[in-house]
Amino acid sequence: MAEKYQDQEFLGQIIKALVSHPEDVKIVRNVDEMGVLLSLKLNAEDMGQVIGRQGSTARAIRSLLRIVGLRNNARVNLKIEEPEGSTRPPRTPRVPTTEEKVEDITDDLKL
Repeated sequence: MAEKYQDQEFLGQIIKALVSHPEDVKIVRNVDEMGVLLSLKLNAEDMGQVIGRQGSTARAIRSLLRIVGLRNNARVNLKIEEPEGSTRPPRTPRVPTTEEKVEDITDDLKL
């Protein structure tokens, strides 16, 4: 059995507590020059529970993982894998409008 790391174990506990199919949860840990990447695979029925409304649950989990990483001097990121057989259409990135770009620039100038 592969060695379990603190960040991987922590993520497993959180996810298994949220989902209906904890036996399908798989976490793969990869380390490179950018830090630690935890890839999460789970049952398609559990995607909504893990992501949450407008991604709020996933965002909270990522924040907690960053804290765990800081305690271990590592940058920890989470990638939620799309389950096989998913019926969700591929995501198209949203392009910011001209007004948003101008607001971003003016906000950066305000100190």
